[in-house]
Formats: sequence, C-alpha cells, structure tokens
Amino acid sequence: MLIILIRTIILYMAVLFVIRIMGKAELSKLDPFQMVILFMIAELAAIPIESSDVSVLNGVTAIVTLLFLEVLLSFISTKSHKVSDFLSGKPSILIDHGSVNTEELKNLRITIDDLMEQLRLKNYPSVSDVDFAVLESNGDLSVIPKPEKAPPTLDDLDVDTKSRLMPMVLISDGTLYRGNLERLQKDENYLKNELEKMHIHDYSQVFMCFYDENGKIHVYPRGKKSMESEKEANQH
Repeated sequence: MLIILIRTIILYMAVLFVIRIMGKAELSKLDPFQMVILFMIAELAAIPIESSDVSVLNGVTAIVTLLFLEVLLSFISTKSHKVSDFLSGKPSILIDHGSVNTEELKNLRITIDDLMEQLRLKNYPSVSDVDFAVLESNGDLSVIPKPEKAPPTLDDLDVDTKSRLMPMVLISDGTLYRGNLERLQKDENYLKNELEKMHIHDYSQVFMCFYDENGKIHVYPRGKKSMESEKEANQH
C-alpha cells in the first residue's frame, strides 16, 4: 500500500510538471494533437501505478519524452503553416456570405441539424441571420452575424466610454494579494485605511475583498454581508 502511495505521488508530480510546462496556450486549444498528448500522458501515468512490475522511472521518462515531442512540434508549428495545418487542422467555412457550404458540411460529416443546433447555441436561430460561420480547428464554431443582425455596440450608439480598471482580488480568506495591490499602484496603507473605515482591523476578518472596475472596494467579512468603499480610484 505504501509503495502504491509513493508511486502515485511521484507520477502525479511528474504529470503536473509536464502540464505546467506545456503552458496555458497549449491546453486552451485542445486540438487533435494536444488531445492525443494528454490522453497518452494519462495512460502512461496510470500504467506504473496499476502494475508494480513497471518502473516508475520508465513511466516518468515516457511522459517527459512526450513533453519534449509536444514542445518541439509546437515550436515547429509556429514556423511552418504546413506542419501546423497537419497537426491541428485548418478552420472550415461552413457559411460564406450567408450561403451554406454544403460541400464542406459533407466533407466534415456535419448535418444541417448539427449546424442549426450550434447556431442556436450561439443565439442565432436562423441561417439568414448569419454572414459567416467558421468551424475552428479546436471544434468551436465562430459566428459572424449580418450587419443588421449584429447587436449594437456603445460605439454604434455614440456613447462616451472611459477606460476601466481590471477587477482584482485583494484579500482572499484572510490572505493579502500584494501583487494585485502593486498592479493597481496602491500600497498596503491604502488598503488598511479603507478597511478601517469599515471597522475591520485585521485581514483574518475578511473572507474576500476585491477592487472593481469602477474603483470601489467590496469587502465580504466572515459571516457578514458585503461592505463597499465608495472611494473612487485615482486617475493613473
């Protein structure tokens, strides 16, 4: 039992290391190449855990080899469109200027019902509302509506807008996020002064505190309703 526990921990750490090295961009795409890599990593990690005859070192070596292969091919893909198209595939235009591309649907084995379902999920119940629909290499459907069917933007409505701040968590479960304070160009004294106004004297009293896009501090004390600081952000 102890041996299985140790082997599991070692392989878990190895897989976690590999996934982190692969990076967020690779994991967010989940195209066929990335999916194969992830499935193989999971399988290779399971074999040494299930079978004591298989060396943990062999399992880790195989996983690291896959990592090297993934990083190498990803690098080559950035330099060669042909390699990228082969590994990840190319986007396919399913609707072009309002016309359904039946040949592309046939090649991809997608029925009209499948296409209509995806359009409804994107809030476009009718093909006549769509100018372009593109099936991306990761399987997601991008829809560009016709100009008259597109929702109006603030720019279309000629509404003045101002730049907003990025909302950030400052305290979570009593822990101060100093990095977020620095990004907001605030110091700890500023935060303490704001908390003092709400009769909060210690971070441990705070379940969550965040700074919103309008420059207000929202505080959720432990076991109480939220409190807000009405002080607006300084102009940067």
